[in-house]
Amino acid sequence: MTSRAAVLATALSAVLGLSACSGGKNAVDQSAGNQFRYVQANKKGSVIEAAQRKQAGPVTGTLLAGGNYRLSDDRGKVVVLNYFASWCPPCQSETPQFDSIYRQRKSAGVQFIGMDVKDPSKSAAQSWIKDKGVTFPVVYDEAARTAIQLGDVPMAALPSTVVIDKQGRVAAVYVGSVLPADLTPALDELTEEA
Repeated sequence: MTSRAAVLATALSAVLGLSACSGGKNAVDQSAGNQFRYVQANKKGSVIEAAQRKQAGPVTGTLLAGGNYRLSDDRGKVVVLNYFASWCPPCQSETPQFDSIYRQRKSAGVQFIGMDVKDPSKSAAQSWIKDKGVTFPVVYDEAARTAIQLGDVPMAALPSTVVIDKQGRVAAVYVGSVLPADLTPALDELTEEA
């Protein structure tokens, strides 16, 4: 490889690393019975047509604050599942921004659930959540089993965001960092649905 090609490859890797984080070849634990497969993500701000949406799987997990979370308990709400890790640079800005949207929209029936994946230390994850002032519930899921429970949803990198409609169907999947302005149109559309 020429010196110029090596520099270009290094630069490209750095740019990609800034836009999304990967947990390596085991970014999603595939030890569960079904092989988790990645498909394509939505354009940011868009949603899947209602007739094309698939039911989300039975997502469950243990909350960092204690107790259990079940996606089925949030039926009737628009649910935003934000997959992140405290060590992921884009997650460090996205997750606190999502908390701001959560505070604004929770009274309108929008629930945010953080899915802290690939953080090897629960106590470090708890400290990070506290330091960032995140108020929405967060599931500690180091092995990313909730992504497998969810179904065939693309999550090739962190952060990833999955939006569930009021009927419990996957309405949008965004891979990579999402700005509040990217998420707002989808939330507006989904909260208006019956």
